[in-house]
Amino acid sequence: MQDPNEDTEWNEILRDFGILPPKEEPKDEIEEMVLRLQKEAMVKPYEKMTLAQLKEAEDEFDEEDLRAIEIYREKRLQEWKALKIKQKFGELREISGNQYVNEVTNAEKDVSVIIHLYRSSIPMCLLVNQHLSLLARKFPETKFVKAIVNSCIQHYHDNCLPTIFVYKNGQIEGKFIGIIECGGINLKLEELEWKLAEVGAIQTDLEENPKKGIVDVMVSSIRNTSLYDDTNSSSSDNDDTK
Repeated sequence: MQDPNEDTEWNEILRDFGILPPKEEPKDEIEEMVLRLQKEAMVKPYEKMTLAQLKEAEDEFDEEDLRAIEIYREKRLQEWKALKIKQKFGELREISGNQYVNEVTNAEKDVSVIIHLYRSSIPMCLLVNQHLSLLARKFPETKFVKAIVNSCIQHYHDNCLPTIFVYKNGQIEGKFIGIIECGGINLKLEELEWKLAEVGAIQTDLEENPKKGIVDVMVSSIRNTSLYDDTNSSSSDNDDTK
């Protein structure tokens, strides 16, 4: 097969008529190298340095660079702090009642805290703990803790379990008390994720309530039953008037 890049008169004619594509120009390796070096030269040397290296090299930069370095250093510091916060969580931790104030009420500023008060003899509590363990790994920027209810509140009634509180800056932002509010005995992971997202505890990627379809079916069923009852009632009234 003839090379379309070959320099022949016939190929030039075919290119003029658009039958062959334009001839590929050979890449100039020297030009490419120059462009690459120019691009690298545009990167400030301090952008490749760690915070410690920046401190050591301060005397080597002029005043303009020092101002830019200060901005860059602050940016890197904020990124580091954010990373440390994320690395601090990522699991569902057990706490006791005497840790409640420090771990929950007085937790880090602007950090959401989810605490589950549970009793291991209640199956629904165990299910919630399983889901929260998975969500803690998915949302490491949120603090997830659990506590045996008796260590926090004496004589707390089983009907109120599971109990989930969501705190932020010392305030309760959301609460789910009892099996029904927590989502029922068949609670799915995505359903609990949605509940926690609704009160601002986590930033979910779910686009809609995973239980919406079930709720819609239930509402439709109730509506149909209501219409059926109204129809029967109307028919009964008509029969009575005859």
